Amino acid sequence: MGGTKPAIRQSTERTARHRRGAVVAALMLSMALAALDSTVVSTAVPQIVGDLGGFSVFSWLFSGYLLAVTVTLPVYGKLSDTFGRKPVLVVGASLFLLGSLLCALAWNMGALIAFRIVQGLGGGALQGTVQTLAADLYPLAERPRIQSKLSTVWAVSAVAGPGIGGVLAAYADWRWIFLVNLPIGAAALWLIVRHLHEPHRESAGKAAARARVDWAGALAVFACGGVLLTALVQGGVAWAWLSVPSFALFGAGLALAGLVVVIERRAAEPIIPGWVWRRRTIAAVNLALGALGLLMVAPSVFLPTYAQAVLGLGPVTAGFVLSVWTLSWPLSAALSQHVYRRIGFRDTALLGIGAAALVLVAFPLLPYPGEAWQPTLLMLLLGAALGLFQLPLIVGVQSTVGWSERGTTTASVLFCRQTGQTIGASVFGAVANGVLAARLGGAGDLDSVTRALDAGTAPESVRHAVASAVHAVYLGAACAAALAFLVLLCVAPRRFPVLDDHEGLPSPKAGG
Repeated sequence: MGGTKPAIRQSTERTARHRRGAVVAALMLSMALAALDSTVVSTAVPQIVGDLGGFSVFSWLFSGYLLAVTVTLPVYGKLSDTFGRKPVLVVGASLFLLGSLLCALAWNMGALIAFRIVQGLGGGALQGTVQTLAADLYPLAERPRIQSKLSTVWAVSAVAGPGIGGVLAAYADWRWIFLVNLPIGAAALWLIVRHLHEPHRESAGKAAARARVDWAGALAVFACGGVLLTALVQGGVAWAWLSVPSFALFGAGLALAGLVVVIERRAAEPIIPGWVWRRRTIAAVNLALGALGLLMVAPSVFLPTYAQAVLGLGPVTAGFVLSVWTLSWPLSAALSQHVYRRIGFRDTALLGIGAAALVLVAFPLLPYPGEAWQPTLLMLLLGAALGLFQLPLIVGVQSTVGWSERGTTTASVLFCRQTGQTIGASVFGAVANGVLAARLGGAGDLDSVTRALDAGTAPESVRHAVASAVHAVYLGAACAAALAFLVLLCVAPRRFPVLDDHEGLPSPKAGG
């Protein structure tokens, strides 16, 4: 009898490790679905437009998906705290797969855009819940391991996505870009349903929580976010900034924002609770990662244009110049634990964002036209700096809350980063076009100049103008990095108030 209990315990531990490994595999597959989506689709746009038409609105293939993901993040975060991670992840993955199937069956551009929004409604659940579950599964000491794995998934997707999309579009059919999601998603769903067993909660408490779900707040948040993000995404593209559509959308968005505040202050369980902004640590991380989203636009959107227009590189080589930061970012993130265990989460993030600001400032100092290795080296250093910045903040802020608040906290962080990217695309697009107009005597924008460069008809003065425009964007990104530095320095506590790993957990399931 004395040897039976240790044997049973060892068997239970092996089963638990096996289940956790299967759930981690499911999380990585789910993250791959979300990460690959936009990069794969972008390379097939010519084939999609050639088949379905709708060139004037094809940008909504990306904007619609981005809007749906962003505005649903806070809703899914609260729902995962209320009902648990598993049902939210299952529903999100199912929605994403349904959207993928419908996209493959789309008969025109309007239908494809609508189905991409369905995909985005599922993608919001995938992004937020995967990050939350990663913190649930691992204690603080081991969280860098899972976070670095998820960072690696994003890195591999960024590099492999365009190639996969190009091969499928060229040698198969663009519809396969969406159909390949089905077996991957089905495998992830099976692993989640089979192996993810969350701790049990009292049924009465669960019923009470169900009754207090703030559906009015969820609808108001969705409407407000959708209107404001549409104004930011389409402003200066589909219509001028100083136009009736822009004023109407921003006015409606501000009115809806006021409605959100009123509803959330009265709700028993608000979708965006006030403590998200009242707690110094969470507020500081939200603002800092919003600035991260802002600065990420500079390299991810404008560097490929710079590489082709100024350095004279081909599309593939230009893509490589950008992709090198996806190599150093996850490596730096994985090693960041050795730094923050010595000096703390905040100071590690300060070190990373300070280095990122210096790299961004160095970009405009590159010689004209320069060599390809110069921006490549800067991107390698930028990825290393941002890995040292982002991961400690995510791990740190997740460690300051209990299980019942972790989904909301994680979703608020991701929401701020996504919103920062949306704002950055609008602001830096306006900056780049403004510099180009000033350099070219009031004529031209980045899109028209890029087309002229591709056709080989642009003079040297236009290439100088592109270089100046991208340099201005990088200086703006450096200002965003400086803002993040100041927020962490002035708002975040020097030591994050980390909770015990078991604090705030639901009661364990009997026998588990």
